[in-house]
Amino acid sequence: MSECKLDHSQEDVRTKYESQLEFLPEDMNFLFEQFFTKEHTQDLLNEVFHLLKKYDLVSEEERNARNNRLYLVLKNV
Repeated sequence: MSECKLDHSQEDVRTKYESQLEFLPEDMNFLFEQFFTKEHTQDLLNEVFHLLKKYDLVSEEERNARNNRLYLVLKNV
């Protein structure tokens, strides 16, 4: 993924999550709902946003890599 100079708000992340919800593993939904109940650093918000960005368009291999990273982030916040 390329680096982005924009900072994404929690609302940006939620909107991106909702747009990709149907493509994400179902067991990730609860983890995201927990994620949105807390405050997060700008770096973490940006990372999650970019993991979700164009999630529906990436290859299976890339999707698996993103899932692994998302699980790691979501289970440790």
